[in-house]
Amino acid sequence: MEKMNRAFEKAKKMVGMEVEDEQQTAALEESNPFAFMDEFNQNCTLSTKQSMLVFFNPIKFGIAFTLGNLLSLGSTAFLIGPKRQLTMMLDPVRIYATAIYLASMIIALFCALYVRNKLLTLLAIILEFGALIWYSLSYIPFARTMVSKIMGACFDTDF
Repeated sequence: MEKMNRAFEKAKKMVGMEVEDEQQTAALEESNPFAFMDEFNQNCTLSTKQSMLVFFNPIKFGIAFTLGNLLSLGSTAFLIGPKRQLTMMLDPVRIYATAIYLASMIIALFCALYVRNKLLTLLAIILEFGALIWYSLSYIPFARTMVSKIMGACFDTDF
């Protein structure tokens, strides 16, 4: 057990998290009733370097983000079955959203792995994120219509 704790401490140090000793944590827990939430919030925050990964290394982020999206599609296929997932994706209501979403994932992987251009990869990530939102909204009745009307009202230039 002690070896595992030391390994976790080393991993925390490697990703830039501060490691506290046991006496300091015990004193904090006794003095603060919300110590668990404070510790949880400290462990869930990103450093500046970690949060700027998209801009410093968009190629690595683009690959991870796209593979995460592919895994999420695979997990929903696992939950509801691949045949039902495919029929839902190819439903006439969301066929275009599905095509744009899948194409954006292919474009992002192409820009990240083959072209290896940071600016193109960043643009492909933005396109993929927008396509993900539009695809997700296709599963909520009238959500795309509502978002379209709200965006049209926000960006309407007629006075």
